[in-house]
Amino acid sequence: MNKRLLGLAAQQSEDMRTNLLEAGVRLVQGEGRLDGPNAVIVATSKGGTDFDRIEADTLVISTGATPRVLPTAVPDGERILTWTQLYHLRQVPEHLIVVGSGVTGAEFASAYRALGAKVTLISSREHVLPGEDADAAAVIEKVFKRNGMKVLSKSRADSVVVDGDGVLATLSDGREVRGSHCLMAVGSVPNTADLGLEEAGVQLADSGHIRVNRVARTSMPNIYAAGDCTTFLPLASVASMQGRTAVFHAMGDVVNPPEDRNITSNIFTQPEIATVGWTENEIEQGVVPGVVYKLPLSSNPRAKMMGIRDGFVKLFASSASGSIIGGVVVAPKASELIFSLALAVEHRLTVDQFAEAFPVYPSLTGSLTDAARAMHVVR
Repeated sequence: MNKRLLGLAAQQSEDMRTNLLEAGVRLVQGEGRLDGPNAVIVATSKGGTDFDRIEADTLVISTGATPRVLPTAVPDGERILTWTQLYHLRQVPEHLIVVGSGVTGAEFASAYRALGAKVTLISSREHVLPGEDADAAAVIEKVFKRNGMKVLSKSRADSVVVDGDGVLATLSDGREVRGSHCLMAVGSVPNTADLGLEEAGVQLADSGHIRVNRVARTSMPNIYAAGDCTTFLPLASVASMQGRTAVFHAMGDVVNPPEDRNITSNIFTQPEIATVGWTENEIEQGVVPGVVYKLPLSSNPRAKMMGIRDGFVKLFASSASGSIIGGVVVAPKASELIFSLALAVEHRLTVDQFAEAFPVYPSLTGSLTDAARAMHVVR
């Protein structure tokens, strides 16, 4: 499985490389840093003996991020692992300890439990996925536990060390958890160190991320940045949109800067969680006036056919106009189902307009129009 995953990633990279070459782009392989605001110096050989200096009117920085490493749980690539190292395992771990219950931790915990590994998920918060929709997180945690995963809530791992042919995680309350392997999923850090950014006048946040505006422009007018190295949302789709926006803007083309409220995101657990727009929490806090409607997926005929027990669709609409302002889908392939809601949010469709569309019957998408129909208000 890991061999296939790495092969797919390599093929995607090669396809992109081929497209660039066919478009006439010059590719320079090496490690680079800025040489002022209008040039890049690239070390094109190991040891930095050969250099290539490239001058340009416009620069785009897209160096990504790497897994955060804690000094009390240093990955060795064999027993204590980051999420990048996990793909090199040749066998399913007998007992995988996952430290961190955010998106990355939850996704890998879900995947390795499905592969048959015993999984213990250590969460410093009260529930898994603390930054997500509360109802969605509750469904995922219920599924985790039902599938045999051990979830240690309100538990913080003080240290993780290799212990013989396994690992030992020590919690802040003194408890110990032993396993065969440990995945450290405690966030990431931007790859912005030693790039000459500050010397070139590019402002960084305290976290090291590059500050950008809505068109991906940095504090230097001719330097843009895209992706996880910036202060914008760390999503692959966002990085692509930032890159396109940066180039269009630099070329003087018309741009439509991405609105963070219109961006879809997905968590690839089983079931998946997809979201777009404003959140229920923001509605409850009065940040935006809205109404909420939740429809269990179990009421959907296609879901009955598929034997789906868990999941729901939830729509948020403006209490003033009836426009759809957000939504949550918890379902198999929620990443596909969310797109219609994203279009509704982007184009400010009302629940009545959305409900007028004809979904296939039976289909999971029918739950979305059913929810919208239930939100109709006689005016």
